[in-house]
Order: sequence, then C-alpha cells, then structure tokens
Amino acid sequence: MKKLVGLPLLIAVLGAASPNPSALREQEISVPGFADFLAIDGDTVWATNSGRVEQWSTAGKKASVAVPRPCGAMTVAFGSLWVANCKDGDVYRIDPKTSQILAKIPVGLGPRGELNVVAGAGSIWAPSETQGKVSRIDPATNAVIATVEVAPSTSYLSFGFGALWAASGKNQTLQRVDPKTNAVTKTITIGKMPGFLVAGEGAVWIQEQGDGTLARIDPAKVEVTGRVKVGANLKFGDIDAGGGKIWLRTTDDQTFAVIDPKKMEVVLRAGKAAGSGALRYTPKGIWTSAHDVHTLSWWSDKPAK
Repeated sequence: MKKLVGLPLLIAVLGAASPNPSALREQEISVPGFADFLAIDGDTVWATNSGRVEQWSTAGKKASVAVPRPCGAMTVAFGSLWVANCKDGDVYRIDPKTSQILAKIPVGLGPRGELNVVAGAGSIWAPSETQGKVSRIDPATNAVIATVEVAPSTSYLSFGFGALWAASGKNQTLQRVDPKTNAVTKTITIGKMPGFLVAGEGAVWIQEQGDGTLARIDPAKVEVTGRVKVGANLKFGDIDAGGGKIWLRTTDDQTFAVIDPKKMEVVLRAGKAAGSGALRYTPKGIWTSAHDVHTLSWWSDKPAK
C-alpha cells in the first residue's frame, strides 16, 4: 500500500534526501511477528523479529536467520551483520550474503532489549547493562580485546567524532569513551530517561525521553548546546542522522519527525502514530518499523531495488 504524505512540506525539507521529494510516498510492507530494530544493508534492511532476524527489500523478505532473542539496534560492518542476543548475552556475527552464523561472542549484554551494538575504531562495541561495562570486539578474531568500565545501566551507544558515546538511562548520564585508552574521559548529566543517540550532522544527538526533547551535544566540549522540544515524551523511539537532517522515530503523534540541526526545530512530522518502532536513514529514503501493527515502511519517491 502506498500513500502520499505532506508533499508541500516534504519538498522544502527533504531536498537532498530524496531525488524527487514531490513524489515521496510511504510503502507499507506487512511483516508478521514483531519487526523492530533495523540495520541498512545496501538497498535492503535487516530487522529483528521474534526468534530471528530477517532481511527485507521493498519486494519482500529475502532471508531469515534464527537468533534466540535478537534485541537492540544492530550494525552492518566488516562484511557482517552484528546482532545482540539477549537470551544468552552474546553477539551473533552473521554473513549477510549467505545468512550463515559465523560466530557467537559472549559479552554479557542485556537483559533489556534497549541497546545498541555499534562499529568504530576498527572494532565492534557491545554494552552489558547489568555489569556496567562495554565490551570491545576485534572483528579479526571475534574476541573481546578490551572492557570499558562505564556507569551502571549503560546500554545506548553511538560512535562518531573519534569517540564512543555511551548513555545510561537510569543515571541520566552521557559518557565519552576514548578508543585509544578504552576509558571514559568525560561524563555529563542530561535530561530524564536518556535513550537512543546518534553522532552525526556536527554533533551528538540524544533523546531525553522523559522530557520529550532532543539534546544536542558538542562533541569537542562534551556539553549540551541546545534542545528541541518534540512532544510530551520520546519513549520507545529511535534516531538517525543524514542528508543534513536528524530523523527521529516517535511513538506519539506521528511516525517520525525531522529536525533541522541548524535551525534547531522540527521541520516535518510524517505519517500517523504507529506505536513503537525503529528508523534508519539512507540517501535514497527512510526505513521505519512499527511492530505494534506488524509493518515495515519505505519512505521514498521510488522503491529500493
């Protein structure tokens, strides 16, 4: 099913993000189960689901790999898909071309599914919320080569500007980790229930879920330099950066919101509220998930190949 969304505003907002914004459409794809977190793989997307991860294109499902309890945001790096498995506390390394499991790396992650596995500085980083640590995995050996001591309940990660950024929802803190020393170099207090974050478009951006705000962090000074009010709260959403914009998956009021990082304001609210889900940006369009209504959506002027 395809439907037009907010065309006049989309023309003004998305210029560089879509070849022809005036024709931007949402294509909904029915996905049985509980499609949630997303990772871009070329013109396809991997989604976590109940007991599996699945690869989808706009033409349908392409692959499925059994994972006991896939959880949190995945990453595609070093020729592999890296997936957190909260049932056993390990990271699955999957060959995205053959759908074969290449390794299972114990790191003690979980137990909640709100977390990120990220790539940066030649490594994969995975948090252990209960142990207050982040494990650094060498993709050449599939072994943990360092452990970073972080605040308890740290589970949200992003890599950018030469550092790993790690947030603790319970402690309301954001930490900067130096990959050269594998140590926290600075910690700041931020708003209520900090959640998913992204390093891009000139800053580190983090959801302050309890306040309904998006905070901008200067990566050099490691301090809050601005906030954008998005809604009453930002619980259970997602975030990405690209094309000169910040893309924020929301639960209330709309499917996602677009923030101009220079004007520091919401410039687009797209789609109807569809419950919790994830979002990933590509230069050709945006993927979103909505597990409560069992769909993936591709937002573009034309489908992916």
